[in-house]
Amino acid sequence: MKKILVFLVVGLFLQAPLVAEAQILKKVVKKAKKKTEREVEKKAEKEVGKVFEEKSEDSIPGQKQPKEKGKAQEPAVASQEPKLVWAKYDFVPGPDIIFDDNQENEENGEFPSRWDLVRGNAEVAEFGGDMVIMLRDGAPSIVPYFKDPQDDYLPDVFTIEFDLFYPGNGRFEAYLYDRKNQKSGSPTGYTYIEITHETMQLGQSRSKLPEENIKKSRWMHIAIAYTNGKLKAYMDETRLLNIPRIDFDPKGLTLYTYHAKNDNLFYVKNVRIAKGGVKYYDRIMEDGKIIANGIRFDVNKATLRPESMGVINEIHGLMTDHPEIKFSVEGHTDSDGEFDFNQELSERRANTVMMQLVAMGISADRLVSKGYGESKPMVTNDTPEGKAANRRVEFVKMSEEG
Repeated sequence: MKKILVFLVVGLFLQAPLVAEAQILKKVVKKAKKKTEREVEKKAEKEVGKVFEEKSEDSIPGQKQPKEKGKAQEPAVASQEPKLVWAKYDFVPGPDIIFDDNQENEENGEFPSRWDLVRGNAEVAEFGGDMVIMLRDGAPSIVPYFKDPQDDYLPDVFTIEFDLFYPGNGRFEAYLYDRKNQKSGSPTGYTYIEITHETMQLGQSRSKLPEENIKKSRWMHIAIAYTNGKLKAYMDETRLLNIPRIDFDPKGLTLYTYHAKNDNLFYVKNVRIAKGGVKYYDRIMEDGKIIANGIRFDVNKATLRPESMGVINEIHGLMTDHPEIKFSVEGHTDSDGEFDFNQELSERRANTVMMQLVAMGISADRLVSKGYGESKPMVTNDTPEGKAANRRVEFVKMSEEG
């Protein structure tokens, strides 16, 4: 009996490892089977997904579904940030010049000959190599001088432009009536555009340049456009005021600053007042050309000044809207300087304008450039206004064959 018991105990010890090994083997087989099943399922899913993608592509011609490995595909949703489109500079100067003063032939230290004094102190000076009107002290205020004072020399459509050096402090004001010879006619008294280094304001309408960290002491180009009650005003290449109706009739111009001091000098140059005109497309239909004296260049150079872009933008828009139009871009000068120099300068300036339009997307085969120097004046060169009218760029419509 003892022998049988011993045998059974020994048998149990010998069988235990075999049972354990069998259990382990069973687990391994089961695990392998599950792994194989998962691989088969994944392969099947992949094939089904592939078929789904192919069918989706076939169902929407030209559109492919986004592929992401290991995930079921979902239709793509277009996501795009909104984009601001803002035509912030649309100034086009009037073609008929009423008053123009670039301080040509002025004597340093004298009162500017084309102006009259309302109050304070203003003198001609040289600043940065240019002759300028210096507004010095005593709350200086000046108005354009006309031999025969007019009650109202601003028409129903006009533009005003000037370059202003702002010294960094105070305010500068452009009144839209002659404070020496006229009455304002405004029931509110808001007849002036107030200017700082980055803001413009007329009455309750006020706006600021969108750029940050604008330099306080700097030159700026100021432009004002008035059309039958509607007023727009620009600083450099940005429209800051856009007023649909003002409550008075502009009659003249006064440049004024209370804040001019000997240590805070304001300077003004290149003042121009012009009568507005017909839209560019109407001019093309009526005259076959556009005469643009609003395209400006550095003195004796073919370098475009920033304020030229209002006109160029309008020409670009016209050519974009009317792809059938082709232009000969033609440069002209006044009679100052040598004839040969003016001829060569006019050619370079016309080419500069043409290449600017090409850079903006106008096809080069729709443009040619020519220069005529001083050979084709519009008016005599006897007055500043005459010279200003003769310094121009013309866009002459070409025939389809040309």
